[in-house]
Amino acid sequence: MTTPERPMPPLNADERTTLESWLDFYRTTLAMKCQGLDDTQLRTAAAAPSTLTLLGLVQHLAEVERNWFRRVLAGESAPPIHQPRADTAGHDGGFEVSELSSYDTALATWHSEIEHARRNCAAHTLDDTAAFMGGRVTLRWIYTHMIAEYARHCGHADLLRERIDGATGI
Repeated sequence: MTTPERPMPPLNADERTTLESWLDFYRTTLAMKCQGLDDTQLRTAAAAPSTLTLLGLVQHLAEVERNWFRRVLAGESAPPIHQPRADTAGHDGGFEVSELSSYDTALATWHSEIEHARRNCAAHTLDDTAAFMGGRVTLRWIYTHMIAEYARHCGHADLLRERIDGATGI
């Protein structure tokens, strides 16, 4: 497997390019945090009592991509990929890793959801809205939320990776 390219988001671009570039930056950061690890390492939890793993983060972010860009933005009827945890009110699937979970499958699913997201976003302007929680949410808001979601989880991934093999940064 080759290391993904992670170009710096442009310093002086239009709003849409800036938002898309930052989201792609964090998507690539997550992939880089998982790079070169074996199945056991990808399933290594942060520290008790947490069960958070890099594999679980990839699975979860596939769910998040599906939720925001397919269900909310495009109004698609896309069932959950993973069952949500009982303690999360049904919206945070993917964190739990089963014996059947595999990184290759999780990665392929995540990449597929990213491609769906890109296609759905290309059909909308930043000001286009979609139904959400009894109101309307813009694509701009969704992009901003997704950047924050990825940035938070990349921080988790950084700590997980450091615990696994001492690698930091990226």
